[in-house]
Amino acid sequence: MSASKVVTVFGGSGFVGRHVVSRLAKAGWHVRIAVRDRVQSSFLTCCGDVGSVTPVSVNVADSASLERVVAGSTAVVNLIGILFEGGRQRFDYLHCKLPGLIAQTAQEKGVSAFVQISAIGADISSPSAYGRSKGEGEAAVFDAFPMASILRPSIVFGPEDDFFNRFSRMASVSPFLPLVGGGSAKFQPVYVGDVAEAVSRCLDLPGECGGKVYELGGPRVLSFRDCLDLLQKCSGFSRPYISLPFWVAYLQALLMELMPQPPLTRDQLKMLKKDNVVASSSLNFGALNIKPVDVEIVLPTYLR
Repeated sequence: MSASKVVTVFGGSGFVGRHVVSRLAKAGWHVRIAVRDRVQSSFLTCCGDVGSVTPVSVNVADSASLERVVAGSTAVVNLIGILFEGGRQRFDYLHCKLPGLIAQTAQEKGVSAFVQISAIGADISSPSAYGRSKGEGEAAVFDAFPMASILRPSIVFGPEDDFFNRFSRMASVSPFLPLVGGGSAKFQPVYVGDVAEAVSRCLDLPGECGGKVYELGGPRVLSFRDCLDLLQKCSGFSRPYISLPFWVAYLQALLMELMPQPPLTRDQLKMLKKDNVVASSSLNFGALNIKPVDVEIVLPTYLR
């Protein structure tokens, strides 16, 4: 396989990353997956032909380690991200500084295409620490690699997602489902396969897609309540809703943050106060010639 088809994927062992790795391998790329534990990520070698997917150990806090894993690549994708802080996992490094360091390394190593996965709501002036850190990370990427492509998906759904599956598990044990803030917050659920396809398009056309930000959302805008209605329809549950004012949810989040894997944080509540949808003025799937899949087509295939 040609060396010109080597791509290094940071965060390739996560939910979105696994789909990105599989899509790129099928497109003929030799994929290096930069991970903390190479052995635990060995299952990803099944995503492509023998030898086309290779997990490689990396220490993201060490510049020499970053250089080793990027060397020889012509494309780099960064999917590293966290939903909440805990222990050594901090927004300041993983979202703000690390994307810039990876982008700078890619630029120095002569990489021709760079894709940064961000999120709708990324904004250096966001009231949410998550949103601010994503915005600062985008700025750091463009400073280091001006022809990078940045993708901002809304809520990503698909097998093993962290949104619909979480509430499905909740519905299986709880007599009701909570509607934070009345359930009026709007989302534009996007299929994980469509996000992976967008990454592939940006890598194939760096001259056209470089230096641009794309916001990715599915064909329908749904309120939080709409999402739970659809979840119950597809999963067979029938749970009543209980409306949680933001101040009540805030008190609950305060306690939940003491858990190792909090289902809700105060910072996430700040994000819920703003709609998570594609801006009318932004570049979107249409600019990449991708027709996104409707959530109602895919959801029943894994929730039941």
